[in-house]
Amino acid sequence: MPPKLRPEDYTVGWVCALSVELAAAQEMLDEEHGTPQSNAYDTNIYTCGRVGEHNVVIVCLPEGQMGTNSAATVAAQMKSAFTSARFGLMVGIGGGVPNEETDIRLGDVVVSKPLKTHGGVVQYDFGKATPSGFERTGCSMPPPTILLNAVANLKAQHVRGKCRLLEYVSKLSNLPGFNREATGPDDLFETNYDHQGGSTCDKCSKRHLKTRNPRAKEVVVHYGTIASGNQVMRNAAERDKVSAELDNVLCFEMEAAGLMNSFPCLVIRGICDYADSHKNKQWQAYAAGTAAAYAKELLSVIPGAEVAKTSTVEETVQIPSRHQHSSRPSLSKEQREILLDSLRFDQIDARHMTIRNAHAKTCKWLLKSSEFLDWLDVTKLHEHHGFLWIKGKPGTGKSTLMKFVLANAYKMMKGKIMISFFFNARGEEIEKTTIGTYRSLLLQILKQLPALQKVFELPGVPELDSSDSNIHHHWEIETLKKLLEQAILGLGESSVVCFIDALDECDEEQIRDMISFFESVGELAVTNSVHFQVCFSSRHYPHITIQRGLGLVLEGKEGHAQDITNYLETELKIGKSKVAQEIRDEIQGKASGIFM
Repeated sequence: MPPKLRPEDYTVGWVCALSVELAAAQEMLDEEHGTPQSNAYDTNIYTCGRVGEHNVVIVCLPEGQMGTNSAATVAAQMKSAFTSARFGLMVGIGGGVPNEETDIRLGDVVVSKPLKTHGGVVQYDFGKATPSGFERTGCSMPPPTILLNAVANLKAQHVRGKCRLLEYVSKLSNLPGFNREATGPDDLFETNYDHQGGSTCDKCSKRHLKTRNPRAKEVVVHYGTIASGNQVMRNAAERDKVSAELDNVLCFEMEAAGLMNSFPCLVIRGICDYADSHKNKQWQAYAAGTAAAYAKELLSVIPGAEVAKTSTVEETVQIPSRHQHSSRPSLSKEQREILLDSLRFDQIDARHMTIRNAHAKTCKWLLKSSEFLDWLDVTKLHEHHGFLWIKGKPGTGKSTLMKFVLANAYKMMKGKIMISFFFNARGEEIEKTTIGTYRSLLLQILKQLPALQKVFELPGVPELDSSDSNIHHHWEIETLKKLLEQAILGLGESSVVCFIDALDECDEEQIRDMISFFESVGELAVTNSVHFQVCFSSRHYPHITIQRGLGLVLEGKEGHAQDITNYLETELKIGKSKVAQEIRDEIQGKASGIFM
């Protein structure tokens, strides 16, 4: 029977993004343990075991939820559950960037290498717009010194011909798809030749293949910069452009930037494609295996006694967190006011002001509904993560209902900070975009909780320029999201309740991204015992769902039907005769729950 250790016995955190990566990681364990019991707020599922002298905990991102936000959420929960973890390994697949200097092939391994300007990973889609173009900002923490020392030691062993990587890869030969023979050809197409369709490159012309010399070694390990972002890189021209701008990127992936500053780690990527349009899944299993094998070999050169002397992850991130906001000089009160003012825009609350107030006898039922009361109950935050989503057909009075709830929230939730945004499809462009949402919400939080204005000192915030009277044009959506996330996670004992109306009046892709962002923040808030609640409203379209949250559909709700009855009785002034009542009943029947 495998031993069942305590959470505090585990010192290494291993993070994967895909199930194929998880399978490879699990096969690298010398011994599997029972899984320690986690707290009620932890949604991760862990695999625990031993690699050499180290007790390792492995976790995988939820199916279909890749990206930096999801990685940050999973790592935060792991850090909370396994408080003795000393460092992390982000292990999985990535897209390689072959060039004249580095002969990267499919199945090779790329390991993040810190430089003077970053910790080995750069979030290439995070930055700010400037007159001269897009400027990437922010920097990642380097991996802990113990990992960098291990990398140097392992490189020396490889130079001396003492490489065990393929030996560990062979441990996967019993799993389907993990054999080198199952991968297919290693084809690198010319940069300007796009994929011709299908799940393989059978339709692609071999005349457009790049000529490469045969190579003796099956797997080569490369060390350099890894580019991380929230979108899959599948454009060869853009791949090469970003790589050149960042001084020779070797690999593109989607999770590491979410970990580096909160869960110090080394990033290890097996190359499964060339980050171009010719992507396919044939090499994924083998590449996941080579990355996992390198991780196992790396751990084999780290003495267990040295790990015990290393600071925990929590202790490590406390040091930069104290200085994180001082990556630029502290801002004066006047400078903070300038930045606050830059978040404002014309008509920032125009839609809210133009929504009619609720009729005297309507909407009150919502405040007593089970869904609303469960949403208010902070003891149930771990169940619904603070989300309530009100849906209804066009004309059912959703915006009026939201305005009513917001007004009553001030009375019912005294002491809590209220923020809101009402999308306006008929308004200016910024009134119907999520960049307007983030600017408005961030402004409201920072005005009501001035201590949180220290987030303005984070990387990515537009530099103040006395000659720049239009600084608000420089706000990038990723910057706003990071600032809003940090403000929420920094609430401490304060509580914030957010109302966002008419999601259907914004572009669907923007809303999908916004929901994903709020889901991530909601999980982080629950994990860190932060009180943050959000109430959305929308039509039934777009068809977007939230993993954890409460739903309330207006159609079929007795209270909503009674609202229409009350409205007709008051506004339809035709007397109280039997005929008048029949007319009201007929109108209500034809209304089908719609006020219009």
